[in-house]
Amino acid sequence: MSHFETDAIRIQQRSNQREHSSALYLSSSFVFESAEEARAMFAEEIQGNIYSRYSNPNSSDLIDKVCRAEGTEDGIATASGMAAMFGSIASLLQQGDHILASRSLFGSTHQLLTRVFPKWGITSTYGDISDYQNWDKLLQPNTKMLFLETPSNPGLEIIDLEWAGKFAAAHGLILVVDNCFATPYLQQPAHWGAHLVTHSATKYIDGQGRVLGGLILGKKELIDEVRFFTRHTGPSLSPFNAWILSKSMETLAVRMDRHCENAEKVARYFEGCPHLDRVSYPFLPSHQQHDLAIKQMKAGGGILTLTVKGGLQRAQRFIDKLQMISITPNLGDSRSIVTHPASTTHSKLSAEERQKVGITDGLIRLSVGLEHYEDILQDVERSLEQSK
Repeated sequence: MSHFETDAIRIQQRSNQREHSSALYLSSSFVFESAEEARAMFAEEIQGNIYSRYSNPNSSDLIDKVCRAEGTEDGIATASGMAAMFGSIASLLQQGDHILASRSLFGSTHQLLTRVFPKWGITSTYGDISDYQNWDKLLQPNTKMLFLETPSNPGLEIIDLEWAGKFAAAHGLILVVDNCFATPYLQQPAHWGAHLVTHSATKYIDGQGRVLGGLILGKKELIDEVRFFTRHTGPSLSPFNAWILSKSMETLAVRMDRHCENAEKVARYFEGCPHLDRVSYPFLPSHQQHDLAIKQMKAGGGILTLTVKGGLQRAQRFIDKLQMISITPNLGDSRSIVTHPASTTHSKLSAEERQKVGITDGLIRLSVGLEHYEDILQDVERSLEQSK
């Protein structure tokens, strides 16, 4: 099997039963045939399920599918996206190490880099993607990791993954890419040299706003270190959530096709709207990294941003006038979702920090769902008119 859609549906753990769909393994531990088998599994001489904090057939299903989709060797499933972000860094770095990161990151990832890891002597520096030629000047003797997010949340900045892979290789850095917005269906960072790829599976991989989950995928030697860390610190994905996410992978391709189709229609419809200062979407020709997005992404994704004229008050009025679109901090749902990053997901950033990454008071993040696109257009258009 070599096609994404087929692998996502047909890869699953086989049991000695005859169920057509993967069974749900709601067990905290697993039984050994003998004391010798127990010893050998704990010694890692043979493979098998020991304890669901270590592994479970449902999490293995999920990992097998997403590794095949991403083109990675191995992976770990975690209890949330942020557990994956934390684990990808904490498992591989130590006191005195330094991270070079793209400036535009999810708000909680920013908090990890600026408030959590410095407590343990792990520091970070941000680089601007408009200035690649000067990133080597940001390197320090103790720089060990290059951490990137593309497309970025919420500004939809696109980072050149080919450049990132070559830069990391040239300087001996571990390249970690948050691939949440693109999903493995639209983009595979490992193809461009990423050593680890992270996901908040809560978003598009689930796709229906039901469960939390995270993924760390990559080269086996690095995942072995991540596995040791997560096994003993415990950010395990529950078997039930793993089962949900594995089943959700079966429909990821068809869902992403519709998300992208709807999002591009909405972006093109509102570009040039007199109520807006800007519409940003990676596959719009007006996007500043449009050519790069086409190079490394299959389609533009399901997220766009609208910058309304009138700042914070107009943005809040616009959100309050929406009748169908949900107001919630999640994204990647079957339902369209609106978020005001400056006052919610990125509110812990200072005004200066938000300005540096283009999060203005008028910026609205729209996660375009699977509803009929004309109903989405009508809700947005009516709200823009009524919020004048």
